[in-house]
Amino acid sequence: MARLLRLTTERSATIIVFLLLFAMAARVSADPDMWWHLRLGEYILETGNPVYADIFSHTHAGQLHRNHSWLAQLVMFGLWRLAGHLGLTLYVSALAASGMFFLYRVGRGSVYMQGFVLVIGGACAAAFWSPRPQMFTFLFSALLVFNLFELKYRRRDHLWHLPPLFAIWGNCHGGWIIGFLFLGAFVLGEWINQAAALGGSRIPAAKQRKLLLMALLSLALLPINPLGLEVFAVPFNTIGIGGLQHYIQEWQSPDFSQPYTWGFIMLLLLAVAALVGSGRRPDATEYFLLGGMLLMALLSGRNLPLFAIASAPIITIHINDLFSRRGWALPYRERETPRRLLINVSLIGLVALGVLLRVQYVSSEKTVNAAVAMNWPVHAVERLNSLALEGKLFNSYNWGGYLLHAAPGYPVFIDGRTDLYASFLDEYAAAYGASAWHEVFDKWAIDIALVESDGSLAIALEAAQNWRLDYADEVASIFLRNQA
Repeated sequence: MARLLRLTTERSATIIVFLLLFAMAARVSADPDMWWHLRLGEYILETGNPVYADIFSHTHAGQLHRNHSWLAQLVMFGLWRLAGHLGLTLYVSALAASGMFFLYRVGRGSVYMQGFVLVIGGACAAAFWSPRPQMFTFLFSALLVFNLFELKYRRRDHLWHLPPLFAIWGNCHGGWIIGFLFLGAFVLGEWINQAAALGGSRIPAAKQRKLLLMALLSLALLPINPLGLEVFAVPFNTIGIGGLQHYIQEWQSPDFSQPYTWGFIMLLLLAVAALVGSGRRPDATEYFLLGGMLLMALLSGRNLPLFAIASAPIITIHINDLFSRRGWALPYRERETPRRLLINVSLIGLVALGVLLRVQYVSSEKTVNAAVAMNWPVHAVERLNSLALEGKLFNSYNWGGYLLHAAPGYPVFIDGRTDLYASFLDEYAAAYGASAWHEVFDKWAIDIALVESDGSLAIALEAAQNWRLDYADEVASIFLRNQA
C-alpha cells in the first residue's frame, strides 16, 4: 500500500499523457506503402536476401533493388503475421509513444506543462505516423536528441549509445542521414556557443571532441549492412529523384489549408512565444536545431515530425525558465492520501479503457475492411484474380503496393519503391494523366489497365475504340485491350 500511495496526481498525469499519445498514434492501417513493405518483409523472410533482382514489376524486372529498410520490414511483417492489423497498430503506437517519452525525459517543467507541449507535438507529428519503416527514424531521432540534450543540459554522457544506434538505424531506414543533420546542427551550434560565449549551458571542448569521435565511429559502422558501402548513397539517391515533389504529396510542402498542419502551426507559434518570453540567453544550438528542422518541414510535409522532435524539449526548457523566473510553480507531492489514490487509479483506468477501445476499433476487421475497400481496388482485384489474365498491367501508383500484396500473379507497372523507379515517374505520369497514354501503353505492351474510376485515364480509355470496360465500381475500373 505504501508504494501505491506514491501514485501521485503528477505521476498519474504522466501516465495519462502517454496513454493519450499512444491512442493518438493508433489509427487504421491505411498507408499505401504499408502493403509493399509487408510484401518485401515476407520476401526477405523467405529468401534471406534484402538485395534482389526485381520480380514484382514487369517494367523493371531483373533490375537490382537495394532495399535499405529490410530490418524494419521484417519487424512489420513479423507483427503482421502474429497479429494482423492489430500488430501494425501496436507497432506505430509503441514507436510513436516511445519517441515522445524520450522527448519528455529530456524536457523540463511540470508534467502538466510538458504534457501540453507533447500533445501539441504529437498532433504535429501524427500526420505522418503510419505503419512504415520511417517510424524507426522517428524513434531513433528522438533517442538521439535525448542523448545530446542530456549531455548539454544535465552533463550526462551517454555518447557511447550513438554507434550502435546508427548501426541499427542504417538497417531500418534510409533516414539515418537525418541523425547526422541533428548531429551537425548540434556540433556547429556548440562551437558557436563556445566561440561567442552564447547560451546558458555549453558543452566543454573535451566533450565536443568525444561527440565528433562518436559521430565518426557511427559513420564507420553504417556499412555493417547488406548494402555495404552503398548505404551511403541511399539518402542522396532518394533526394535526387526529380519527380518526388512533383508527384508524391508527402514530399511536397505542407498545405496549410489542411487540418493535418494545424498541430505544426500551433507548435511553431508556441516555440516562438517560448523563445521570446523566456528571457534566456540566445543559444546557437537551439536556434540551429529549430531553424534546420523548420526549414525541412516547410520543404516537405513528411518532415513535420522532425520539427516536433527538435522543438518540443526546447519549448519546455524555455517555458520552465519563464515560469521559474516569475515564481510560478505547482507543488509536487511524493505521496497521496488513499482517497486521492483511488481517484488517480480510477482516472488511469478510464483512460486506459478508452485507449483499449480505440485500439480495438481501429484494428477490428470491420473497420479495416471498410477503410481498405474505400481506398484500394479490393473488388476490382478480386475480379482480376478470377480472370487470371496473361497480359501486362498498368496500375495507379498508389495501388501498386496493394497489388504486390493482393494480386501477386500480376506484376505491376509501378509501386511505391521510388528508389527503383527513380527515372520512371515522368513516364508513368504521362500515361496516368492521359496526356501520352497511347505511347506508354504501346511501349510496354499494356493489355490491362486498373485505374481510378473517376480519373482522366479512365475517361480516355472508355472513349478509345480498342479498349473495353470489363469492370467498374466507385473506386476502380478495369479496362482490357481488344484483341485483333
